[in-house]
Amino acid sequence: MHASIKTSLLVCCLALLLFSGARAFAQFATDPSADKLPPQLSDVSIEQRLNAQVPLNLRFRDETGAPVELGQYFAPGKPVVLSLVYFDCRMLCSEVLAALTKAMRLVMFDAGNQYEVLTVSFDARDTPSLAADAKKKYLGMYNRAGTENGWHFLTGDPQSIAALAQAVGFHYRWDERTKQFAHAAGIMLLTPEGRVAQYYYGARYFPSDLRLGLVEASQNHIGTIADQIVLYCYHWDPRTGRYGAIVSRVIQVSGGATLLILGGVIVFLFRAYPNHKQQLSAQHQPMHAGSEGRRG
Repeated sequence: MHASIKTSLLVCCLALLLFSGARAFAQFATDPSADKLPPQLSDVSIEQRLNAQVPLNLRFRDETGAPVELGQYFAPGKPVVLSLVYFDCRMLCSEVLAALTKAMRLVMFDAGNQYEVLTVSFDARDTPSLAADAKKKYLGMYNRAGTENGWHFLTGDPQSIAALAQAVGFHYRWDERTKQFAHAAGIMLLTPEGRVAQYYYGARYFPSDLRLGLVEASQNHIGTIADQIVLYCYHWDPRTGRYGAIVSRVIQVSGGATLLILGGVIVFLFRAYPNHKQQLSAQHQPMHAGSEGRRG
């Protein structure tokens, strides 16, 4: 009897725990504020502003401390990869730059040749010395000769930083509690005219997407015929930040390639054996002639 009472109490306790847990979960799931960001992150995001024009007259300082104008890094046929970070960031910014470096290493294009890279600090307290240290670090990771003039690390005043961030939809804020900036992770791809072409979110970038994005943003001035075919079959999806297949075009290209291959095989056979029938006839004629002679 005593054991049955203990069992009953145990079952009741478990039932109460399950009931209270279910209520807590239901409250969380139905509470309108449960899925909201903390107040300090409510205005931190990367807002897509595709085709927005970046002000090319904004002034910054490069890693040597020399004054520069944003427009000097834009040239016909050369897209620009833009990353907004700050050099004293303890976590996310280094992940973004490391992921960008890794993706760039797996793309055959060279920074400074087919495209430019701009890494701009959104912390006005950052100095050219910090920018120089960052450039040395990530160029060492990139490890491609002759590209030191293709990746630029810039610092600037609050007005220039705010104007650039506003143009590309990069929203961040200072967190007084942690003494760090709250910001999202991502990079942008700009056209040679300085318009926003694509966004890559997070801290992982696929080299295939980056390559196709560079080809497309360059207005097809770089890349190969194979890149053009792939771009015909795939399109950029701003929602996912990836290239997705256009099934109808893939079928068209596949069908056309199949016809070309079959046609090539037929042409090859005709050229390789142009007198095949005549050769067969010639082989049979002596046999007939000989047999007729023997009959006579």
